[in-house]
Amino acid sequence: MSSISQDFAPPFKLIAPFFILGSFFYLITALFLFSINIEDLSFVNPQVLGFVHLFLLGFVMMIIFGAMAQLVPVVLEVGHFGVELFYAIWPLLLIGTILMVFGFLYSPQLLPYGGVVVLVSMMIFVMEIFMTIFKVEKLNLVMSSVLISNTFLFFGIIFGLLMALSYAGTIDVDIASLLKGHISLVIGGYITITIMGLSIVLVPMFTLSHGFSMKPLEIAISLMSVGVISVVVATLMDIVFLEYIGYLLSAISMLFYFYIIYIIYKTRPRKENDVYAISLMFSYISMLVALALGVLYFIVGSENLLLASGWLLIYGFFSFLITGHIYKIIPFLVWFEKFSPLVGKQKVPMLADMVPYKSSQAQFVFSAVGVVLITIALVVQSNILISAGASFLVIGALAFIRSVFYMINFK
Repeated sequence: MSSISQDFAPPFKLIAPFFILGSFFYLITALFLFSINIEDLSFVNPQVLGFVHLFLLGFVMMIIFGAMAQLVPVVLEVGHFGVELFYAIWPLLLIGTILMVFGFLYSPQLLPYGGVVVLVSMMIFVMEIFMTIFKVEKLNLVMSSVLISNTFLFFGIIFGLLMALSYAGTIDVDIASLLKGHISLVIGGYITITIMGLSIVLVPMFTLSHGFSMKPLEIAISLMSVGVISVVVATLMDIVFLEYIGYLLSAISMLFYFYIIYIIYKTRPRKENDVYAISLMFSYISMLVALALGVLYFIVGSENLLLASGWLLIYGFFSFLITGHIYKIIPFLVWFEKFSPLVGKQKVPMLADMVPYKSSQAQFVFSAVGVVLITIALVVQSNILISAGASFLVIGALAFIRSVFYMINFK
C-alpha cells in the first residue's frame, strides 16, 4: 500500500468541477444511446465515434484528471508544479469535447477545432504532471505508471488530431492505420495503465489491505506497455502478426491486474459490501467478460461480439470502476476539508455517513441492469433492448448526479 499524505492536497474547489461535469456527461452519454440504430453500428460509424468520444473525454478523462490532480501530489509528497493550470484544463476539455462530438455528428469541419482544444487541454495536463513528477528524485511503481501512461496519452492525442484533420479533409492520412494505434494508446496506454496505478493506491486504502506483493502490477504494466507499442508499430507498418501479439499481451496484462486486485480483496480486513465494493466487483466481472467476448470474436469473427466487448470494457469496466471510487473519493476530500479541523472539538461524521444510501444503490442497480441489457442487445442485434437498457442507464445516471451533489454539499 502506497503512502498517502494530505499535506500537499490542492483545494477541493479545484477538483469539484471535474467531478460535477463528469457526472453530467455520464447522464448525457446515457441519453445519447436512444439515438443509436443497431443496424448502423460499426467502429467507424459517426454516431459510435461521437458516443465514444463523449464518454471517454467527457466522463472518463474528466474524472481521471480530477482524481490525478488530487492523487499525484499527495502520493509524491510534493506540491503541484502549477496547480492553477487545472482551472484552465476543465473548461478547455469541456469545449473541446463538445466541438468534437458535434463534429462527428453534424459537421466534420468542427473536428480540427475540437481536436486542437482537446490537445491544448491535455498537453497542459501532461506537461504539468511531468513537471510535478520531475520534482521527485526517486519514483515508485505508481508514479512510474503515471509517467508511462501520460507518455502514451501524448502520442495518442497526436494521432487523434491527425485523424480529426483528415476526417475534416484538411490533410490526407490513412485514418484506418492510425485508428487502431490511437485506440490502443488512449484506452490501453493511458486509461488502463492510469487505472492500474491509481487503483493500486485507492483500493488498498479504502479496504485497509496491506502486505501484498506489487510484482503482478509491475508485470501488468510492463505487458500492457509492450502490447500498446506492438499495436502502434504494427498498424503503422502493416504487420498483422505483431498487432495480434500486442492484443494478446494486453489481454494477459489485464489478467495479471485482475489477479492483484483479487489478492487485495481476498486479504482485506474490511469485509462489508458497500456500493464501492459491489461497483468494483461488477467492474472487474465486466472486464473478464469483455476479454472473453474479445477472444470469441477472433474465433467466430462476428463484429457484434467485438462491439459487445468494447461496450463492456468502457461502460462496464471503466464506468463502474470510476463511479465506485467516486463514492469514496468525494466523501474523503470533503471530509478532509470541512470536518478534519473539527476533530476533537465536536462530533464529526464518518465517511460512510456522507454517502447517500438510496441514490447510490439505485445508481448501481439501474446502471448494472442497463449495461447487461445493452450487452445482450449488441449480441442479438435488438433496438428494443438498447432503448430499454438506455432507460435504465438514464435513471442510474440521475441517481449518480444526485449522489455527487449530496456528497459535495454535505453538512
